[in-house]
Amino acid sequence: MRRVMILLLVFVILVGASAQSKVGWPDQLKFMSGPPGGNWFALGTALSEMWSKNVIQTTSSSGGGVSNILNVDAKKADFGFTVASLLGAAIAGEEDFEGKAVKNAVIMANLYTQYTYFIMRKDFAEKNGIKSVDDMIAKDIPVRFATLKPGTASEFVIKALFKKGYGTDYDKLKKKKWTFEFTSYDGGADLLADNHLDCFAFSVGKVASVVMNIESNTPVVILPVGQKALDALAAAYGTTTFTVMPGVYKSVTTPIKTVGDYTCIVIRKDFPDNLVYELNKSMWANRDNLAMAVKDISELNPKEALPEGLPAHPGSVQFWKSAK
Repeated sequence: MRRVMILLLVFVILVGASAQSKVGWPDQLKFMSGPPGGNWFALGTALSEMWSKNVIQTTSSSGGGVSNILNVDAKKADFGFTVASLLGAAIAGEEDFEGKAVKNAVIMANLYTQYTYFIMRKDFAEKNGIKSVDDMIAKDIPVRFATLKPGTASEFVIKALFKKGYGTDYDKLKKKKWTFEFTSYDGGADLLADNHLDCFAFSVGKVASVVMNIESNTPVVILPVGQKALDALAAAYGTTTFTVMPGVYKSVTTPIKTVGDYTCIVIRKDFPDNLVYELNKSMWANRDNLAMAVKDISELNPKEALPEGLPAHPGSVQFWKSAK
């Protein structure tokens, strides 16, 4: 009888300790991913299932790099994908965040590198002598252009590159007879294949199935971005220069310089440290399984998980400084 009482007491103590350790935790979390058809959408689903199994019930829904920051800051979402340069712009209150003070959205972790691709139909490029983004913008020719929808990281980066790197914008380009579509990854790929677009630009990971799908259906070229434009965008928002090397995509036969950034997760600053610690811990422990959904997550590592110059959640700092 005494042994049973002792076991019951131990059980009560353990249950109480567990409950105390989760003080301030919500019943479930809402994660915002990205547009359907892209790496963010696929990885968001895999992450939410993993966290639901190991940490806390989590749902995942589509989103965008800009809207995810705003929704997390306003507590309409709990965490979600964006890119590091976007969070920098949000904290500075520039571009899409002008007049919107972002104070409750901080870094949970940098996940992997993010590349911006300018994919042009090969027949259009050859007909007009276009070998770079610089050529496309400099020439006085109409271009049927598409990127992802406003509110996405892709649309932000494209718009910012036009403005900071080339001194132009949508309105100025429309005067040169450019037309614009704002679509999804799959929608843009279909428009390009059906010859309703000349160029489709977006940001995605280093090895992207959407790029491979496009070039398997349509003869295309990937246009390099001029170094002057890359440097101007880097000075404004902290982006970098990445190079798409031959061997990844069949349409790339020489090194292609483009805008480089990092996919990251932003999370509510007001969440308990131990909750954020456990979310990071579970993600790190399950990295190999997550890579089966999106290969790029295999780039996740403690050295780069906490970006310089951006605020990170204390729970994230605690975990990634101890991770091996």
